[in-house]
Amino acid sequence: MENRFGKITTIEKVMELFHDGLVLMFGGFGGVGSPPALIDGILEKGIQGLTLIGNDTGFPHIGIGKIVSNERASKVIASHIGSNPIAGKLMHEGKLEVEFSPQGILVERIRAGGVGLPGILSDIGIGNEIVTRNKPQMTLNGKNYLIETALTAEISIVYAKKADEFGNLVYDKSARNTNPLVAMAGDITIAEVEEMVPLGHLNPEEIITPGVFVDYIIPTKGVNWKWAWE
Repeated sequence: MENRFGKITTIEKVMELFHDGLVLMFGGFGGVGSPPALIDGILEKGIQGLTLIGNDTGFPHIGIGKIVSNERASKVIASHIGSNPIAGKLMHEGKLEVEFSPQGILVERIRAGGVGLPGILSDIGIGNEIVTRNKPQMTLNGKNYLIETALTAEISIVYAKKADEFGNLVYDKSARNTNPLVAMAGDITIAEVEEMVPLGHLNPEEIITPGVFVDYIIPTKGVNWKWAWE
């Protein structure tokens, strides 16, 4: 298999980039579209004190929920945690800091981070002391807005159906969810993929994430790319 762009690598190599206290952004929605090999690699390496940014905390034993359930995260920025009761328990015990952000606002904050904007304006929560606490506000054209800061991460991890050696990514149906935005917002983006194809073999109309956003590509669990390539 060719590796002209130096992006194709192994789980062992990318794990060298992970460390305690890392700010980590992840794709997925309730576990669908989250990268299983990378999540298990984090657990096996014993990394802790993570700040996690993503749609939710998965389920106790599915997706990013495994990291939360094993108390490897110190903070979560998400739209909800209800599908993982362990996350709620840890929050109430003071072991997990949780910053809630409405789902639409959350993905817009991630998108803003990915395109280099410092934040977005939103009128959601104006007049609610709990929502507006510690958030800057401004008036534009006579209307009040909250300034929601953009979200970025040291490392973003995403899951894709197909990739070529440059890192152009194709997602499988609903597994696409937040992955394209997450891929844009990491200083380093690692894509875990099911199938590798030669450059030029992806239909341009299918490509959702351009390879310019992807730094490393690894195979998902149980996939031997050498066989797939041949």
